[in-house]
Amino acid sequence: MIYRPIEKEEVPMALRISGKNVDVGDALREHITDRIDDALSKYFTGGFTGHVTLSREGTGFKSECNLHLDTGIVLQVSAQDQDPRNSFDAAADKIEKRLRRYKRKLKDHHSHNGNGREAFEAASYVLASPEDDEEVPVDFNPLVIAETSAKVKTMTVGMAVMELDLTEAPVVLFKNAANGGVNVVYRRADGNIGWIDPALVAGEAAE
Repeated sequence: MIYRPIEKEEVPMALRISGKNVDVGDALREHITDRIDDALSKYFTGGFTGHVTLSREGTGFKSECNLHLDTGIVLQVSAQDQDPRNSFDAAADKIEKRLRRYKRKLKDHHSHNGNGREAFEAASYVLASPEDDEEVPVDFNPLVIAETSAKVKTMTVGMAVMELDLTEAPVVLFKNAANGGVNVVYRRADGNIGWIDPALVAGEAAE
């Protein structure tokens, strides 16, 4: 009988680390991996994938962290500093703070992984901004410079606010799980969060 060694299946790295005009050494890579693993293991028991990018910004450095939890939740944070390691540490502090803030919701979302995940595709466009020194004509119609698609997820208002905070997005468009309408939550200039629900206005008008 011939015995053949069992080939080990290669497991893809959960976290990618890259640099833009920055040489990310082994020590910094290990530090980044350890901090991300520690932060997630404190508040989340599932798996994740992610990408950390360090780039040179003027005379300093910027760290961008994009983490995808296996529940479908995404965390996106960034931070800047004159030192590359310090810029990542500032971003990691934001990750830990937000995970700690939403740890109960993260656990609840994990235990109800199949619920509230319905989504539909919507067209998404990037429009050219008017030039500062040009007068806008009466029939102004902005030029479409990019076109893609975006998923509009079904969520509660609370989950939409959590996504707004975790992703640092200026706005989140979602389908309200309570009434099926398309809603928006967004960051206000006063630091609070705005919520637009056309269904509420329609309901009041019908009364």
